[in-house]
Amino acid sequence: MDIATACKRRRVVWCIVAALIMVTAGDILFYQQGAYGGQIGFALAALLLLAIACRPAIWRDRRAWVAGGAAAVFAAQMVRGPGPLAWSLFWIAAGMMVLLPTTGRFDDGWRWFQRLSAHAAGSIVAPAIDVVRWRRVCRARSHRRFGMADGLRSIALPAIGSAIIVSLFASANPVLMQWIDALTGPARWEPDVGRMLLWIVLLIGAWSLLHPRAIRPFLGTFDGSGDLPLPGVTIASVRRSLIAFNLLFLVQNAMDVAYLGGLAPMPAGITLADYAHRGAYPLIATALLAALFVLVTLRPGSQSAAVPTIRRLVVLWIVQNLILVASSIVRTVDYVEAYSLTGLRLAALAWMLLVGCGLVFIVWRLLTGRSAGWLINANLAVAGLVLSSFALNDTAAIVASWNARHAGDTGGRGAALDLCYLHGLGGSALPALIELETRPDLAPALRDRVRYVRSAVMFAMDRRIGNGGWTWQDERRLAAARARLPGLAGKLPMPDATRQCDGRIKPPPAPPATVISTLTVEARP
Repeated sequence: MDIATACKRRRVVWCIVAALIMVTAGDILFYQQGAYGGQIGFALAALLLLAIACRPAIWRDRRAWVAGGAAAVFAAQMVRGPGPLAWSLFWIAAGMMVLLPTTGRFDDGWRWFQRLSAHAAGSIVAPAIDVVRWRRVCRARSHRRFGMADGLRSIALPAIGSAIIVSLFASANPVLMQWIDALTGPARWEPDVGRMLLWIVLLIGAWSLLHPRAIRPFLGTFDGSGDLPLPGVTIASVRRSLIAFNLLFLVQNAMDVAYLGGLAPMPAGITLADYAHRGAYPLIATALLAALFVLVTLRPGSQSAAVPTIRRLVVLWIVQNLILVASSIVRTVDYVEAYSLTGLRLAALAWMLLVGCGLVFIVWRLLTGRSAGWLINANLAVAGLVLSSFALNDTAAIVASWNARHAGDTGGRGAALDLCYLHGLGGSALPALIELETRPDLAPALRDRVRYVRSAVMFAMDRRIGNGGWTWQDERRLAAARARLPGLAGKLPMPDATRQCDGRIKPPPAPPATVISTLTVEARP
């Protein structure tokens, strides 16, 4: 056996050991202890370290170190405050970390989408495929005097025999039985379907990073240059379309400037909030259609893109689209100020910014002749930054703080404070609720309701931490609340069951309906 084969076999053995470590640790952490909070981040960090230790190619690839650093950041965020976005970004970064050493230079996001998708799909059956291949290798080398299969057979009899003898001794020796119970727990290792499914999930997740395969994209990147033969698309039709589109966009933008800027009064029956909310999302859809029109009819290197008049009209149209996107942002902000901020509205604002950046990238690609791969990478880079900012920040806390400051009954210009919504945000709303509760100018009735919601949120956080849902962020917030509010030391009281989610007293139940007899005097017996 040569040195390369021996090193490869040794790495596979270490990968198996690392996978067994992750499955065992996951069973103890998630099944036996019932953890489901920030402990997931610790497990992901441990898996990341084991993957780096078992994959020497990662050590020599700087790109892999960058991806590994990003994965470590998202694993730390899972400890701080777990979320589906941080979870997804961790696996994307970790997958790139183990796959980058198997590729040449970084190409484009479309090819990496194929690699990561194929890697995720193949990881489901990868352990079974590797077992089959391993058995074939062992059979091919069965002529050797002593292989791994022979080693497993040689330890099977003593292991099974020792287990039988230990079980007999334990049934006859209560002291030995107590030792075994203290080590494993009574009836802790009884197999069940849920536990075995957990083992399978842990094995698949660990093996996907410990023993990945080199993957080649099966679809190339769409070139997106040159003329695309489409019926009715000529230089003249594109020029006339751009002139018409510019005029239509000019009318819409002029109306937005007049109404949203306060230069003209709103028509009767339409409020500023209605005008702002109704047009925000359709205008973004219009901007997306404009981007699609430019990508299809004005590809770099096409005849229409080479006409100077058309290029100027495209630039003017994209500028008007950017004004339209800015108008959509203003509309959404006006609606939020009139009512309240939610997580979906905050995500919509981020989406509008992404649309604006995409329009800029499209026109820059047209003017400079960039490739389709450049356009994909530029958009993915901005989208990655936005998604990472959402994953690493508690947007629910931002929403709760904004609503607490801008609500109409707390001195702001918005609608009344929706305490049920803050209640549903959980621990993210705790700092905002404490700020409200300690304000000296808050109405007593509202303060009482805020106190109830704050108490209910803290009770739920404390119970979740005690039941395995610990996170660093929740523990820090509870400690800060106990330090700021007197009388919260020790066990938190259970919320009053006679109150609603917003702290209002539940109305008494309606009295039972009285049944009035319809029988007449003559009909009664």
